[in-house]
Amino acid sequence: MLIPDEYPMVSLLGSRDELLRVIEGAFRADIHVRGNEITVTGTPDESGTVVRLFEELVEVLNNGGELTPDAVERSIAMLRMTSDRPAEVLSLDILSSRGRTIRPKTVNQKRYVDAIDMHTIVFGIGPAGTGKTYLAMAKAVRALQEKRVNRIILTRPAVEAGERLGFLPGTLYEKIDPYLRPLYDALHDMVDPDSIPKLMAAGTIEVAPLAYMRGRTLNDAFIILDEAQNSSAEQMKMFLTRLGFNSKIVVTGDVTQVDLPAGTTSGLRVVQEILDGIPDIHFSRLTSSDVVRHKLVSEIVDAYGRYDAQREPGPAKTIQQRGRRR
Repeated sequence: MLIPDEYPMVSLLGSRDELLRVIEGAFRADIHVRGNEITVTGTPDESGTVVRLFEELVEVLNNGGELTPDAVERSIAMLRMTSDRPAEVLSLDILSSRGRTIRPKTVNQKRYVDAIDMHTIVFGIGPAGTGKTYLAMAKAVRALQEKRVNRIILTRPAVEAGERLGFLPGTLYEKIDPYLRPLYDALHDMVDPDSIPKLMAAGTIEVAPLAYMRGRTLNDAFIILDEAQNSSAEQMKMFLTRLGFNSKIVVTGDVTQVDLPAGTTSGLRVVQEILDGIPDIHFSRLTSSDVVRHKLVSEIVDAYGRYDAQREPGPAKTIQQRGRRR
């Protein structure tokens, strides 16, 4: 196959051919590069897949995307395991801000952000590092920029604050702040930090603990409930019924990392049974293969999952639940 002249081969093959080596290691085929021509020799299936891979990578470059070893590995996995095109996944622009563009990196992440566009309430359920909250935050900022909503509301349970809150120094907001810090961190990646105090003072962006949602009706808002596994069943019902007109809710959480006291049912667990099948409510499930942190995070998630499965023969508690009571 011939690579268009407008793409330097270093963009496609990587510095010192690091991307080419990833491809060669993944296929039983001989790949020869001469000038801007790539020749592939091998079985029809392997050769065909390699050619399709290079075509997809060229399209990623054509759409302004950047190729990394991780992106190439994920593209190979998509071609082998799904019918989705890597270029469509890796080239979807969710938000461009502060000199960088936020895009999905896996098929499930793309399906998740597509679901946010198509449904009023979306649950993003999966292990740590799968981008559940980060992608939802990007969609919220995009909706605000395009004036589809008037405000963003970010909330999460302050579960661990329970008994110790009164012993922490400072005002109530200062005591709660550590539990909301991850939301601030994501926000700073997407919005000019200098503008955040003004937006919060005007009520355009609100970051608050889940308990502060009671009694409110939230209109014209993009609302994100983070760490929803730490909400009780009653809190989950309370939160979902805050939905007002022209609003969207995204609920994110990991049912394997519940910090609730023993005997308290996680609202995120039961809500899947209660609301499953209701129109305009969607459950997106991400897995360890969608982890976009260090590769070891995916392996750690899988290892803990296997350990939990061996330790608990019936439906039950995870290591995190058993280990939280110190």
